[in-house]
Amino acid sequence: MTNNHLLHNLILFGRLLRALGMDVNPGRMIDLVQALEHVNLARKADFYYTARCLLVHDQADLPLFEQAFALFWRAPREKILWEELFAVGSEELAPQPIIAPPPLQEDEPIGSNEADETDDDEVQQIIEVTQTYSTRELLRQKDFGDLTQEELRAVKQFMAKMVWQLGLRRTRRQRPGQGRRLDLRRSLRRNLRYGGELIEWPSRQPKFKPRPLVVIADISGSMERYARLLLHFIYSLAKGLEQEVEAFVFSTHLTRITRQLRGREIDRALAEVSREVTDWSGGTRIGDSLKTFNFAWGRRVLGRGAVVLLISDGWDRGDPVLLKQEIGRLQRSCHRLIWLNPLLGLAEYEPLTRGMQAALPYIDDFLPVHNLASLEALAAHLQNLTVAKRPSRQQQLKLSGAAFIRKMGRG
Repeated sequence: MTNNHLLHNLILFGRLLRALGMDVNPGRMIDLVQALEHVNLARKADFYYTARCLLVHDQADLPLFEQAFALFWRAPREKILWEELFAVGSEELAPQPIIAPPPLQEDEPIGSNEADETDDDEVQQIIEVTQTYSTRELLRQKDFGDLTQEELRAVKQFMAKMVWQLGLRRTRRQRPGQGRRLDLRRSLRRNLRYGGELIEWPSRQPKFKPRPLVVIADISGSMERYARLLLHFIYSLAKGLEQEVEAFVFSTHLTRITRQLRGREIDRALAEVSREVTDWSGGTRIGDSLKTFNFAWGRRVLGRGAVVLLISDGWDRGDPVLLKQEIGRLQRSCHRLIWLNPLLGLAEYEPLTRGMQAALPYIDDFLPVHNLASLEALAAHLQNLTVAKRPSRQQQLKLSGAAFIRKMGRG
């Protein structure tokens, strides 16, 4: 098992790779620590190839990793052996961490030991690591409405690489497997080989399929800071899932944009969406838009246990009674209704608007959608819908808005 001294150096090495721009997250570092339990640490080559296999996922990062590894894990003195670096309690034998490798000469191979062969009189410059957040970590926590143009491009790239998996639903169909139900057809076919005697008893098990996903996004004036970037989110969501995603946007009226988002190029797809939608940054009529969806599209897209993502800040100029009626109808028609509110990430936010007060009792999950970290939490939540049961809704109908927030864990 790896000792505490090695674990400390692995943490510093992971921070170094993130500072150099490599995609190294805590999950990959945990995988490395677990893999090192099965590796002979007395051999530096085994340690190197294990770390490279688990931490390098882009071929362009390979030269950078080799250089960083050679400089980080080098011995501070010439006569120190590699085995001594892993001695428990040898604090003085720890390799000196650096924040960035020195520039290589054109004819110098990456990871060479020429620096160790220099004269003792030559002073080598070593920069100690400072514990700071990486650029990606800062972007994960930064609000979408506060991004600069350069940060906006980086966030869009991260969105395109996100992995989305929606929970599975149990269908009425059966397939061969280790289930409880007897497969009579297979039993007869197999046992005919033995003269008709029942020797084998094949069984069947339930068949599972991905749940349909429906996204209804608010593009009114109050959502202008987030609307464009959330369209990128919907596009990456539609491309990342195996099943088709039905997408709608609304301001004063509802518009279906599923066909426009099927394009292979995101810029062209969003340009087609802009031409199709005529009420950008207008007023907000959530109740009227949901009524149009329920009566015109509900039966077409809400079958087979669909999950609905409703993205809005809750600022509504329409009739709250109509909103309450239509969002209740929408909830009863779908398996799960998830409201994503970009304002929910603010510590001082309270759902006090008329629209949110009318909608809260009918929402199954009330989640923020204001930065990359919230999108990662949403991806984990959607993936867990396979084992999650349908929420008890009759109890929620009796809760006020503030009580519902406390029930969701924000009180």
